[in-house]
Amino acid sequence: MLAGMLTPRHILANMIPSNKIGLQLYSLRNEIKEDLEGSLKKISDIGYKNLEAAGYSDGKFYGMDPIDFKTLIEDLGMRLTASHVTFHKDDVAAVLQAHREVGIDYIIWPWLNNEQRASIQSYQEVADKFNAIGKMCEDNGLRFGYHNHDFEFYPIDDKIPYDLLLESTDPKLVCMEIDLYWINYAGKDPLQYFENYPGRFELWHVKDMAAGEGKEMIEVGSGIIDYPSIFDHATTAGLKEFFVEQDIIKGDGFESVKSSFDFINSHL
Repeated sequence: MLAGMLTPRHILANMIPSNKIGLQLYSLRNEIKEDLEGSLKKISDIGYKNLEAAGYSDGKFYGMDPIDFKTLIEDLGMRLTASHVTFHKDDVAAVLQAHREVGIDYIIWPWLNNEQRASIQSYQEVADKFNAIGKMCEDNGLRFGYHNHDFEFYPIDDKIPYDLLLESTDPKLVCMEIDLYWINYAGKDPLQYFENYPGRFELWHVKDMAAGEGKEMIEVGSGIIDYPSIFDHATTAGLKEFFVEQDIIKGDGFESVKSSFDFINSHL
């Protein structure tokens, strides 16, 4: 069913509060680079009150000290819930301290390089690493998770790497931030994963897919992903927070993320 073909049941069933609709700031990375404070003000004016960062480096968030960035976000009526970040072993203490100071709940590992996804053994090593990081996060009052793309769903030696990550990580230490565009892009059914691994998908990335072979990434409500049905299964999935993310935007970035916000706010 097309996401835009909604029934009154869907409109009444979920009723997501507008202050729960999140935005991954990577969507507006170019705008933020040009004008951080002005961009955040526009994001707040659209209605987003829940943010996920993708701009941590060397103890700072988008070039600002953690406490200063936290203050900026909160003064605009928003909260920072999660952060995408990768780091080396030697940097763990500094990363955890900065993320505690900025006040987030989730640290999310956003990507695996070619070496990390070269084989089933390398994925197993990733899973072991995630368990270790997850324990360190837990000890520091944070929650650790992993964000997928499409490559995790293509079999290696008759094993789907994403399944291995789910089965080899401790649910108490590692959650999943499921990107609902990329799992659909790979031809997999997110509802089946929710059923097979209930409670593991605490965070979601929400974006839509155009019909056709190109599978173009488009604004939520403009494509073929059945978001009403997916949100009907939020409890089974274990959903805590979700974020609109638009990796590629044609046209005005703020209009793009506003379109997704308005659809979710009106129809989900």
